[in-house]
Amino acid sequence: MDIETALKEAMTLDGAVGAALVDYESGMMLGAAGGGHALNLEIAAAGNTDVVRAKARTLEALGIREGIEDILITLDRQYHLIRLLSRGGSQLFLYLALDRSRANLALARHKLRSIDRELSV
Repeated sequence: MDIETALKEAMTLDGAVGAALVDYESGMMLGAAGGGHALNLEIAAAGNTDVVRAKARTLEALGIREGIEDILITLDRQYHLIRLLSRGGSQLFLYLALDRSRANLALARHKLRSIDRELSV
């Protein structure tokens, strides 16, 4: 599955507001879907890059040698889900923002896992 197809697939989830594939070494988006006036995906990509880097540093400082599967941020009206991927040495994450009133969080996590398995970059 290519990047465009993967992001379109993520956007089929009920409540999906925006999705992006981000290189967290550089903070640059490799692709995006949705967003618009409701969510600036460029800003979200850069900000969530900082979140991923901070969590990785914290785990290292704690001596925890486990990989991060995903990070969930819950807001009053939204879920922000970050799924870390590893592709040929690249450090990437899938970012998905969901309208909390319409989203099924378990289904969203399942869908991102499925996309992770099928995505080729």
